[in-house]
Amino acid sequence: MASGRITTRNEVSAGGVVYRLESGTPEVCLIATGGHKAWQLPKGLIEPGERAEDAALREVEEETGLRAELLARLERIEYWYVWQEDGERTRIHKLVYFFLMRYVAGSTDDHDDEVDEARWVPLPEAIEMLSFENERRVMRIAAEAIARAS
Repeated sequence: MASGRITTRNEVSAGGVVYRLESGTPEVCLIATGGHKAWQLPKGLIEPGERAEDAALREVEEETGLRAELLARLERIEYWYVWQEDGERTRIHKLVYFFLMRYVAGSTDDHDDEVDEARWVPLPEAIEMLSFENERRVMRIAAEAIARAS
């Protein structure tokens, strides 16, 4: 029987904004989750002993099918949510470190089963497509960095 109390767990993840220049126009890779209900940036938990940079590259490859090179740290975001786990509600305090990455190889068709779809999207459209404001902020920061690099 549920106790009514909510436990809190801290999680630390890493992810990335992967971009490529397609005919001179920047495109970024977004993922759809939750039955295409949310468009977001690829990210996942940092494993014990793993560096945030390495976790970001691994998670991006798993969730998008793309290999990328890490260019710079972009931003750390923080949020809370409640998750149902073993019949109990758990409050999650999440930190996510995002990195700017340049596409190297791979296909969005090779994403893992946790993701409904991985798709290349023109950068301005991607900012609007993202479901969460904190990730839209990360994408705006990435857009400035991409503009400086191009």
